[in-house]
Amino acid sequence: MTTLEKRPTAAPDWSAAPTPDSPEAWLARAREVRAILASDAAARDKAAETPYAEVALLKDAGLVTLLGPTAEGGGGQEWPLAYKVVREVAAGDGSVGQLLGYHYLWFWAARLVGTEEQIAAVEADATRNRWFFGGAVNPRDSDVQIRDEGDHIVYSGRKSFSTGSKVSDVTVLEGVLTGTDTHVFAIVPSDQPGITFHDDWDNIGQRLTESGSVTIADVQVPWEAAAGFVDRTFQPRVYNTLNVPTIQLVFVNFYLGIARGALEEAIEYTRTRTRPWLHGGQERAVDEPYQLDLYGDLASKLWAVEALADQVAEEGLAIHHDAAGVTEQQRGEHEVRVAAVKARATDVSLEITSTVFEGLGARATAAALGFDRFWRNVRTHTLHDPVAYKRREVGAFLLRDELPEPTWYS
Repeated sequence: MTTLEKRPTAAPDWSAAPTPDSPEAWLARAREVRAILASDAAARDKAAETPYAEVALLKDAGLVTLLGPTAEGGGGQEWPLAYKVVREVAAGDGSVGQLLGYHYLWFWAARLVGTEEQIAAVEADATRNRWFFGGAVNPRDSDVQIRDEGDHIVYSGRKSFSTGSKVSDVTVLEGVLTGTDTHVFAIVPSDQPGITFHDDWDNIGQRLTESGSVTIADVQVPWEAAAGFVDRTFQPRVYNTLNVPTIQLVFVNFYLGIARGALEEAIEYTRTRTRPWLHGGQERAVDEPYQLDLYGDLASKLWAVEALADQVAEEGLAIHHDAAGVTEQQRGEHEVRVAAVKARATDVSLEITSTVFEGLGARATAAALGFDRFWRNVRTHTLHDPVAYKRREVGAFLLRDELPEPTWYS
């Protein structure tokens, strides 16, 4: 049986369906995808196979082209909706939600640093061909080195993480020109001799994200494809630094999606399978006061952070609409808001994914049910960067009027 044949049979045929034309229609499509992924998420998490079929599902559903130009068949939508779509997909499968969120970030990367001509070309090609993006940009590793060889530049190095790796059509590379402090982004085909993806992603959570290491050996890129460079000189602007608050909001939303998936699956299990405590005096688990308190508490916390996430996303939209004019003050204040919601999303997702077991009962710890995957997923990725530093950003802004300095993590 091939990988594609393993795809859930419930997947509809979207080939003849029109492209969703409103946020509501896109969210409805995302919910369809969520339901398909959720149907066998525990089994796929245990198998931890390369998610070719899952990425094919995202392509078939059109979700990979959500941010793409409508003239090329894309959705023409904005980041606030993209975050909500990531949240829906992550509720069905946290790994696939992360893959989609990172795809959106790298799809948009041309707009972050590219020239107008590069942006138009990349987004048209990516949308028309339904490219799936990966990225080999881990700032904790040594910089990939770039040699200037006249008409082209050559990337060589290694990164310990490359989310999307083998399931990607194209990979975003980033490195530094040898002997300088000039960083260069470029988009290259993933399937080429100079890129070797290593099957060494074996973590407790987010097991289907293909986040293993990658070796880059003499990958050539024409100078004209170096993002944002004109006559070999980079054209800087404040908007170039929006990658961090944008990807951090991606994190926020797949954390919240995983938490929602855990909570809603737990609610259904408690409604239908959890037995009342024999000394509790109730005939149904759903009538026990502690169950009502537990689920009411967890849902209230989740709803509050979801509302904050949506509000912060809308605040960021004005910045994205004014890419040429955004100021350091606007960027910094937005990053503070992102830091705040990142801190709350981290806490609430960890709380929900561990605490739901109190409402499920001992039998729900059966390995086949896979309720532990929700906690493993958020525990794994919430260690991406210390949440204490996010709270520190907020505190320094409030007490000392300090804006976060743009770095790879702030």
